Amino acid sequence: MYKHFQLFFLSGILLVVSALPASPASLRGEPVFLFAQSQALTPIQEREVLENQLKELEQQITAIEGDITKTQKEKNSLKNQISLLRSKIQKLNLQIEQSNILIGDLRSQIVDTSASIEKTSASIEKTKDQMAEVLREVYEENQKSQIEIVLASPVLSDFFTNMAQLASLNVRLEELLGNMEELNDSLSNQRDALKSEREEEENFVKIQLLQKQENQSLQAQTQDLLVQTQGKEAEYQKLLADKQKQVQTIRSRIFELIGVPDAPTFGEAVEIAKTVGAQARVRPALLLAVLTQESSLGKNVGQCHIADTTSGAAVSIRTGARFANGMHPKRDLPPFLLITESLKRDPLNTPVSCPIPSVGGYGGAMGPAQFIPSTWMLYKPRLDTSLGRPADPWNIKDAFLASALYLADSGATTQTYNAEWCAAQKYFSGRCSKTYRFYGDSVMSLAARYEKDIQRRFSNL
Repeated sequence: MYKHFQLFFLSGILLVVSALPASPASLRGEPVFLFAQSQALTPIQEREVLENQLKELEQQITAIEGDITKTQKEKNSLKNQISLLRSKIQKLNLQIEQSNILIGDLRSQIVDTSASIEKTSASIEKTKDQMAEVLREVYEENQKSQIEIVLASPVLSDFFTNMAQLASLNVRLEELLGNMEELNDSLSNQRDALKSEREEEENFVKIQLLQKQENQSLQAQTQDLLVQTQGKEAEYQKLLADKQKQVQTIRSRIFELIGVPDAPTFGEAVEIAKTVGAQARVRPALLLAVLTQESSLGKNVGQCHIADTTSGAAVSIRTGARFANGMHPKRDLPPFLLITESLKRDPLNTPVSCPIPSVGGYGGAMGPAQFIPSTWMLYKPRLDTSLGRPADPWNIKDAFLASALYLADSGATTQTYNAEWCAAQKYFSGRCSKTYRFYGDSVMSLAARYEKDIQRRFSNL
C-alpha cells in the first residue's frame, strides 16, 4: 500500500478465480490433500505444509473452473485459447523487459544524482572555506581605524586603495553568500530528486514481481491446456466441489496459525465486502480485488515480528533473518506501539510484513489491508466511530472497512472503470499515475472476475 501499503493468507480468503493450472494427477482424481498433523509439527512447520497444500489445491481449483468454462462455451477453441495465452505471455515478457529498462534507467539516475549531491556538497565546503578567508580579511581590515590607515600609508592614494580593497572584499562576500544560497537550494532539490527516484525504483520492482508471477501462471496454463482433453464437465464439477471443501479446511487452520481469528469463507468475505462496500459506496468486487492484490504482492504479509521497539528492527518468523529496516522508527513504530497497546497485543509477537530485500525501504504493513501504522492512525478515528470500539488492523471486518474508506476517499465511489482504476493506483502508490498501470489493470481484471463469480454463486441468496 502507499505504503505503505506485500500474503498468502488473504488470498486464501479471497482468491477464487486466478490463472494457475492443475497437475495431471489432480485431473485424474488422484488424492493430493494431506492435512498437516499439528501434533507432529511446530506451528511454523505446520503453516508451511498447509500453505503448500493450499497453493496446490487452489491451482487445481482454478484450472478446473477454467476447463468448465472452456467446455461450456468454447469446446472447439482449444487452439485459440493457447494462442491467446501465448500472446498474453509475449506481452508480459515485453512488459517485464520494459520494467527492466526502467529500473536500470532509474538506478543510473540514482547514481548520477548521488554523484551530483557529492559534487554540490564539495562546492558548499569550498565556498565555506572561501567565505571564511574573506571574513578573516574583512575582520582584520575592520580592526584598523581610518587614522591608523592614513598614518600607515606613505601617500594619500594608499589610503584610498585600502578602502577600495575593503569594499571589494564586501562585494566578494556578498557574492559568496549568494553562491552558498544557490548551492544549498540545489542540494535540497537533488536530495528530493534522489528520494523520488528511489521510491520509483521500489515501485517498479514491486510491479515487476507481479508481472513475473502472472507470466509464470500463464505459462503453466498454456502447458496444461496442451495436454487437456475436452468433454469432462461433469467430472470437473465433482472434482471442484471436493477441492473447495479441502481448501476451506486448510484456510481456516492457516488463519488460526497466523493469528487472524474467525477466517471467513469466500461467501462470508463477499458478505463483508457487500456490507462495508455499501457503507463506503465502494463496489464489493473492487474491494475484494484490491485486498487480494495488495496482500499477494511480494508474498510478505505477516512474515515478520518487530524485534526492537526502539529501532524498528524486525525478524523473519520463518527463517529468523533480521531486518534493520523492519519498520520506520519515527513514522510508524510509535503508532504501532500505540495500536498494539490499545488492543492488548504483544508488539514483539504481532505479525507484520517484512521489507523486500531487493527493494529496500521499510516493512511493517499490518493485517489483511496492509496499512502501515501511520496510515492506519489517520483512519482510526473514523473506524472507531463506525465500529463503536477500537479498530483492529488484524480483524478481517475492520481491515475491509479501512480499505473501503481509503478507496472511497480515492474516488472509487463513482464506480466507473476509470475512477476505480485510479483509486487502485492511489492505494498502491499514493497517486493516479500510468507509471504503475500494471497494478491497476490487474486489480480491474480481478474485480471483473469477482463480479462474475459473485453473481454466479450468490444470485439465488
